[in-house]
Amino acid sequence: MAKKKTEIGRAGEAVARKYLEQRGYRVLHINWRYGHYELDIVARRPDLLVVVEVKTRDQRRIMEPEDAVDKAKIRRTVAAADAYVQTFDIDLPVQFDILSLIKCSDGTYHVEHIEDAFYAPVQ
Repeated sequence: MAKKKTEIGRAGEAVARKYLEQRGYRVLHINWRYGHYELDIVARRPDLLVVVEVKTRDQRRIMEPEDAVDKAKIRRTVAAADAYVQTFDIDLPVQFDILSLIKCSDGTYHVEHIEDAFYAPVQ
């Protein structure tokens, strides 16, 4: 089960990368890690750094893929983004997006891009 979940996630990240590149994003990193933190995709727009959380499912379930981005996931993603910005000395606003992908029966993906999906929580 874990292997299948990983395969679905990796396939979704490849689709997400292509989706973003076709829309003018420059993908900087995929699966960037810092300690226990990970950013699925880090991309660039001209004046913006975009951190993209990719959620992929192989079929519709009770819960939409983006609903898996809970408060704990948001905190981890924001912490990882902070580490990324410091590591690469980036002086740009950061936007947090979610790409929700559902694999269709014909092998294609339904993609929903939720821009500005969440903000860094106030400490």
